Amino acid sequence: MAAHRCSHLGCVLLLFLSIILVTPSQETNVGNEQHPGVADDPRAGAETKQTAEEPAADERRWEETEVKESQQQVSDTAELPPKLQAKEDFQEELVIRPLHSGDIYASFQFRTVWETDFMKGNKVSHYRLFPKSLGQVISKFSVRELHISFTQGYWRTMQWGQPFIPSPPGAELWVWFQDSVTDVDATWKELTNVLSGIFCASLNFIDSTNTLQPSASFKPLGIGNVTDHRFLRYATLPREIVCTENLTPWKKLLPCGSKAGLAVMLKSEKLFHSSFHSQSVHIRPVCQDWQCKSPSWELRQALNVVFDLHTSGQSKREWSLFKMFSRTLTEACPLASSSKIYIDITDNPQEEQFELSPATPLLSQAVVLGDRRTYSVYDLTQQVTFGTVRSLNLMIRWKSSEGDMLRPLLHAERYVAGYGLQTGEIHTLMYNNHPFRSFPVLLLESVPWYLRLYIHTLKVTSKGKDNNPSYIHYQPSKDRERPHLLEMLLQLPPHSVTEVTVQFERALLKWTEYTPDPNHGFYVGSSVISSLVPSTVAMDTNITMEQPLFSSFFPCKEESSYFVRVYTEPLLVNLPTPDFSMPYNVICLTCTVVAVGYGSLYNLLTRSFQIEEPNPGLAKRLANIIRRMRGVPPL
Repeated sequence: MAAHRCSHLGCVLLLFLSIILVTPSQETNVGNEQHPGVADDPRAGAETKQTAEEPAADERRWEETEVKESQQQVSDTAELPPKLQAKEDFQEELVIRPLHSGDIYASFQFRTVWETDFMKGNKVSHYRLFPKSLGQVISKFSVRELHISFTQGYWRTMQWGQPFIPSPPGAELWVWFQDSVTDVDATWKELTNVLSGIFCASLNFIDSTNTLQPSASFKPLGIGNVTDHRFLRYATLPREIVCTENLTPWKKLLPCGSKAGLAVMLKSEKLFHSSFHSQSVHIRPVCQDWQCKSPSWELRQALNVVFDLHTSGQSKREWSLFKMFSRTLTEACPLASSSKIYIDITDNPQEEQFELSPATPLLSQAVVLGDRRTYSVYDLTQQVTFGTVRSLNLMIRWKSSEGDMLRPLLHAERYVAGYGLQTGEIHTLMYNNHPFRSFPVLLLESVPWYLRLYIHTLKVTSKGKDNNPSYIHYQPSKDRERPHLLEMLLQLPPHSVTEVTVQFERALLKWTEYTPDPNHGFYVGSSVISSLVPSTVAMDTNITMEQPLFSSFFPCKEESSYFVRVYTEPLLVNLPTPDFSMPYNVICLTCTVVAVGYGSLYNLLTRSFQIEEPNPGLAKRLANIIRRMRGVPPL
């Protein structure tokens, strides 16, 4: 019995000692988890000494932000099944090309790639880098490709060369729908209204009267073999004015907005004080690898601007990021895997024309529009790029104004000839500046219904001889329903000018169909010229991580040619305009006649006439008073 009591007491003592030993260790662990501060750590003094050797506070915050984002991304994706873990990537680039005229061409490009598939009808609810508004548009309207641009000004090809991504003046929208869409016209109309609200534009004015269904132009730029042009719609609004209300929603589509990265340079007061400004959004399916086993969706936002030397008010040919954008760069977008600035130094290998500062040892070569270009590269993801002042302000100082610019191999222009307000003639000129090679071009002409084309007067000449098109597609217009559509495949002889002319008759509109300023005229959209221009440099258009964004947008079918799209000027045509002041004149005249006639008649009918005796004089009135007092009759 005593032995049993001793054993029982020993067990109780061992249990009590184990509780006492385990509890402090657990409290210590819990305390370390809840209070990770320096004051609670006995090694705080040692860490304080190491702080002087660590980077600045801003850099520490930068690193901490990246760690938190990566941890959050892992926690988010860990909850998803392996098949739903979509990969996303964001890149940003700025290309600066000094022009021979002293102007500066700056091109911003932001590329977001998301490894997901909208075409299978999957509902996507988790968005990280890809904007949710555009993702919902793709899913709801079964969009395969979407291309939209807003442009203020006209790109002067002969002075500036070819742009990276061309666009016509005004607004342009062309969309490829999936083959599952049953009513394309109804979907197109609803899509334009939605995009009008997203971009704060007048896209709701796109209707059947300015919508085209091209048969050969505007092939898909993404993956897929789509040949049924019933699912293609194209429209332009050449009179659309681009302003700040269009730029603000465009910047909100970026992962970092305008708070970090290259987007901080996009200030409206500077961008719109320029010779040319264009912003665009392009959505298309692309391949992530060479085997194209995992298709992805690419969102490419581009903004091109040309700063004029004279309109900017600068007397010296010196440019800098601060002078152009009133900002300097301090950091890259934390969500961007690549953030770079490219300065075109192809025509300035020995710094003979201009001097670039600060200098960079990084160089890059890329084939752009059939020409091999050399660029100085500034990698914003490297802190060395910003220097000790943690600010990057690139400067270009011109030394010489001499320099020959290569003429573009293909450019075009368009104008209206004739006199009077009854008939006229549209002239489209296409220039082939290649000295010994000819190449085909595809011309698309869009003419509103109120300009009635005489298609039998269509004439194509090159070097004074007839140039018969190898392909013609013409769709006549219907009054107040659809415009004219003319597509032709032409062969441009070397070093020649090909002229396309067609006569038209101006229609008389209803008085309710005129604009508020009818004497200003009516706009006709730009002609579109698509061609494979000869090149001596093979162009690699495969999407790789090493290739710059501005050199990989348009695909190329042949190694000896590169694709280019050229837009002409929009036309301004005067129509027979009635005298809208005549109703006002008639109303004024009628009211005057009625007032005069009715007033006279009313006076005759209502006025009563009475004989008024003349007023006697003062002497006569006094005499009559005296005569009344005397009882004598008055005078």
